[in-house]
Amino acid sequence: MALSRDKQILIGVVALAGLGGLVYRQVNVDAQKGTTAAVSADLPTISASDDVDKLSITNGDKPEVVLEKKGDKWVVTKPVNAPANQQNVKSVLDNLKELKAKEVIATDVTDDLKKSYELEPAKAMHVVAYKGADKKADDWFGKSGGRGEMMMVEGKPTIYAATGYSSYVYNRDVKGWRDTEILKFDDANATQVTIENKSGTLSFTKGDKWAGTFKGKTIERFDEEKLKDALRTFHALNADDFGDGKAASETGLDAPEGTVTVLLKDNAGKYVLRVGKTQSGTSRYAQKEGDETVFVIGSHAAELATADASKFQRAADAGAKAASPPSMQMPPGMQMPPGMQMPPGHGGME
Repeated sequence: MALSRDKQILIGVVALAGLGGLVYRQVNVDAQKGTTAAVSADLPTISASDDVDKLSITNGDKPEVVLEKKGDKWVVTKPVNAPANQQNVKSVLDNLKELKAKEVIATDVTDDLKKSYELEPAKAMHVVAYKGADKKADDWFGKSGGRGEMMMVEGKPTIYAATGYSSYVYNRDVKGWRDTEILKFDDANATQVTIENKSGTLSFTKGDKWAGTFKGKTIERFDEEKLKDALRTFHALNADDFGDGKAASETGLDAPEGTVTVLLKDNAGKYVLRVGKTQSGTSRYAQKEGDETVFVIGSHAAELATADASKFQRAADAGAKAASPPSMQMPPGMQMPPGMQMPPGHGGME
């Protein structure tokens, strides 16, 4: 049965109203989620690393790390006071200059939306850069995906997709921000090495070649290549970890179990490393002369500092070749029994 014109009009009005409601709802969703408009101007930029003299980096619920420039060097000032790894700080400064917001992901952001993009404090990477008291950047970084790195700028209720973010340059534990260098010298310039430990004193001196003594006596079968290997270990020695807050009695550095001293030619330098107790496994606590920092060094360097003379000897010869059995000579006038022959190489009767 055909519908009357009035009913057709009524149905059309209802349909339009429903469509209008859907459009309204979508507009509200779009208003919350945003558009793909470029918003680079909303992201603070850092024109040069010289513009920043302080960084605060907080990775989720881990302790805040504060880095500050003192003179021409960066130092860690929180949660410890220590020299910083200059290259790792430079990587952050360089990366901050690369950040660009390319689109809006959401506006009027709720806590649930922050959680879904891992932008809540418990998960996000929070980076604040200062020049004096002025903030040069205050950014939160969350989930990474096909649209880019999800981020927010402090004070803006907007989630952006950003490019240029390299998570690995920020995602370090406290140890990763510290300078791990213990010793650094040119091993080719070393002229004297001394190792003192409970075994005795090992002393190595370089003339035309290296020579070694143990307890004042020449080391038998001394292998200078092994001494050179030891120098290669110590000439660029880095810490595996640190023993902050440990008492000298805990580290054993009040009575070192090994002390390594290296002298360079022309009095160009003297390096002293004291090695204490085992920290874990075969790693040991260590301290260099003139520095109160307690380091943890790896097993190879620790073993050298506590070694005896055998560490620098060639393996003992396997021994002379087994002597040949004495020649079997027939007494004068005696003949071999019929069918019997002398073994090769034992002489015998022609």
